[in-house]
Amino acid sequence: MTNADRYSNMLAIAMEEAKIGFREGGIPIGAALFHQDGRLLGRGRNRRMQEGDPSVHGETDAFRKAGRQSSYRETTMVTTMAPCWYCSGLVVQFGIGTVVIGESRTFRGGIDWLRERGIPVIDLDSPECARMHREFIDANPALWSEDIGK
Repeated sequence: MTNADRYSNMLAIAMEEAKIGFREGGIPIGAALFHQDGRLLGRGRNRRMQEGDPSVHGETDAFRKAGRQSSYRETTMVTTMAPCWYCSGLVVQFGIGTVVIGESRTFRGGIDWLRERGIPVIDLDSPECARMHREFIDANPALWSEDIGK
């Protein structure tokens, strides 16, 4: 299996989470944390609306569900959208080894900041992710602005 295939399979799990979140009335951003050997450690979604908690972004939800790890250097965070500054800080704080994003057309977030710190960021430029995010933002501009779009 190539890295591209592996990353696509990982992104599919994050996409499942994003779609679940949307059906729950939330923002369709999903994430998953994997060990470099391919084991899924945790998966999550933006549940800010569902829980009334502004800190439950997709990446933080997946990170929390992964539980405590002795090290995060050999992990990969996969997310449907480029991570915001808050989630980029989580990646740096805990030394997550690699970030794979579904797309950055909609929101560039902390990509450059992560790369400046030596963290590999792989942008899959997924048309499905971009379409899902754009459709949500077009239908919910106030909610998007409240969450991340300022």
